[in-house]
Amino acid sequence: MLQKSLSMGTLSAGGATLARFLFSAPFVAALALGYLSYSGAGWPALGNRFLTFALVGALAQILATWCVVALFQHRNFAVGITFKKTEVVQTALVGFLVLGDRISFGGLLAILIGLLGVLVLSDRPEGGAGLKRFLNIGAGLGLLSGAFFAVSAVGYRGATLEVGSDDPLMRALISLMVVTASQSVGLGSYLIWREPGEVGRVLASWRSSIWMGLASLGGSLGWFVAFTLQNAAYVFAVGQVEVIFSILISVLVFKEQISRREGAGIALITASVLTLVLFL
Repeated sequence: MLQKSLSMGTLSAGGATLARFLFSAPFVAALALGYLSYSGAGWPALGNRFLTFALVGALAQILATWCVVALFQHRNFAVGITFKKTEVVQTALVGFLVLGDRISFGGLLAILIGLLGVLVLSDRPEGGAGLKRFLNIGAGLGLLSGAFFAVSAVGYRGATLEVGSDDPLMRALISLMVVTASQSVGLGSYLIWREPGEVGRVLASWRSSIWMGLASLGGSLGWFVAFTLQNAAYVFAVGQVEVIFSILISVLVFKEQISRREGAGIALITASVLTLVLFL
């Protein structure tokens, strides 16, 4: 919600994306170092592929988030969030190809129900005929963000599995600290080059952005801990409950209307989550 607000006039799509990482990174670092000190454990050994997984995941998340911010300019908030849920199907494929993660029949059924919901939502508000109903900027950005999020999730799961610790929270915090730091430096440098003055506007937005950073910390830490424990596709599938909160924000905060068709698509997404929980 805060990211959409910042991208609607205050910051560019790149600036709003940077704000999420930049104002989260210091809190992540403090929490990770504090937990290391509290636990009394030394810095864990990192596998040879840790940095590759972490940096590829970090770059993919930047591109995915940028697509989502741009998507908000074409469709309303609840539908925009639901579009990116193609990440579940794409994560299952990428996870199998890269890490060998497999899904059960029940898990596949749940994912396909969710995909049906996404296809319903990919229709343009003004309608159309044939493939034109699905070939639009909103659908393209949604699919592209899903692809990048899939690569990002598998990269993050791979990174957490490369951390030499039996503590899921430790593995998640170390991975998240490296990821958010690299995202802040990388995207910040890009904006200094391509959008002069935007980093200054991001820093000036700290009164709002700091809350987005804290919210991002909570959400990202939950994702990363889950990635250490389970197949990334299953994690994303259960995470689709985010849609319910998005609907509440869309209606109550942004005063946006949800059509019957969009409601049906969102209902299918919800059904896919319930199916996954019942089968697993």
